[in-house]
Amino acid sequence: MQRIVISALSGGLFGAGLLVSGMTDTEKVQGWLDVFGAWDPTLAFVLGGAILPMMLAWHLTTRRARSFVGSPFPEKPDPKLGHNLVIGSVLFGAGWGLVGLCPGPAIASLSWGGTGGVVFILSMIAGMLLANPVRIRIDQLAAA
Repeated sequence: MQRIVISALSGGLFGAGLLVSGMTDTEKVQGWLDVFGAWDPTLAFVLGGAILPMMLAWHLTTRRARSFVGSPFPEKPDPKLGHNLVIGSVLFGAGWGLVGLCPGPAIASLSWGGTGGVVFILSMIAGMLLANPVRIRIDQLAAA
């Protein structure tokens, strides 16, 4: 029960931060990404506001074996820069740049995103379902 309450509070805080920062406004996000046009640098403060608490959290977790709710921390990812990371990053960035939403803000904007928001969420779910079979195929091609 404690885990559910902490998850709900964390999710609510995250959603409120998305709304207050403007991350659910596709025009603001696309303005941030339009470096050679009408660039809007205000989301740099959102990035800074995310990086600083995470630095603190990573520092604190190095001294602990378990989280506050008792579950172990996940293993650190392999620092190797592989084709999966590069292809996934390009696809994520292309989707973010074209639509102006990433998964968190997209879910937060479902209540007012209209048909476009629903289409984005359905497409995102389809991409998540296809990701593993596509990754397996890419790994097979890379090994050949």
